[in-house]
Amino acid sequence: MRSCGTEARSRVPDDSRLAQRSSPPGERLGELGLLALLATLWGGSYAFIRVGVETIPPVTLIAARTAMAAAALLAVLRWRGIALPRGRNAWRRFLVQACLNSVVPFTLIAWAEQWVDAGIATILNACSPIFTCIIAGATARGEPLARRKLFGVAIGMIGIVLIVGVQALSGIGRQCLAELAIVAATICYAGAALFGRRFDRLDPMVPAAGSLVCGAIVLVPVSLIAERPWTLAPSGRSVAALLCLSLLSTALALTVYFRLLRTLGPMGATAQAYLRVPIGVGIGALFLDEALSPDAWIGLVCVIAGVAAMTLPARAPPALRA
Repeated sequence: MRSCGTEARSRVPDDSRLAQRSSPPGERLGELGLLALLATLWGGSYAFIRVGVETIPPVTLIAARTAMAAAALLAVLRWRGIALPRGRNAWRRFLVQACLNSVVPFTLIAWAEQWVDAGIATILNACSPIFTCIIAGATARGEPLARRKLFGVAIGMIGIVLIVGVQALSGIGRQCLAELAIVAATICYAGAALFGRRFDRLDPMVPAAGSLVCGAIVLVPVSLIAERPWTLAPSGRSVAALLCLSLLSTALALTVYFRLLRTLGPMGATAQAYLRVPIGVGIGALFLDEALSPDAWIGLVCVIAGVAAMTLPARAPPALRA
């Protein structure tokens, strides 16, 4: 294995290391500000989904989310005078990224949040850096995984077991399956973070728009056939949540995300996960009257500790004096 910040067979340099070496302090501070913004946008998305699925079926919600976000980004790209690539290879990559970063995980999370609170979804989905590390380590060659990162993987997995495992003790019910679906979505996000490095030479808005267009092409027909959205009567509350989810937590968030993949690398970009946890849990508690069980609180601490152990930079060893 080589360290989890490096993608298997990557042909591009580790952008996060280059950024750390060459970025001036002011620019670095700006990237950290974008990281906090991304954590806020995605931390709020779980509450938006929870409210949206009250009166909008999951696939229709996600189809509308991707289509509206894609339309918004295409309009901005046209205003900026930037065209999407036309080559088949680029669009094949957009399709793969769409499956990993929107089609599969968005749908799984929306389905799961019919039974799982937004706070629990936030905690489980925050484990993406853990799975990023595992996938990168399993598919790459090189130096072994650092002990600190192995500890992060172990403690993070304990957190997942505490949250999902307690439900499993009472039988594999719908809520347990829903929580496992969120874990599966988290694994997809980890793969998307590694695959997304392939777009590092493009304007961040281009892969965001291209992948959302592909996602909409896949999801809209499924929604039309399976859920017949023209027969629905969504509430104003759900529609408002859908608009916020599409424009803020998807269109804007993915633009920021692809920029951070280029400047901070996959591990740096997924580091927003431990910032996202208190934001998502807090929004669920304040606006949806959610409360975590004692096991979930312990799992939350384990997840944050695990993600922090893997993503926070290690201290440089003290210099030896002659």
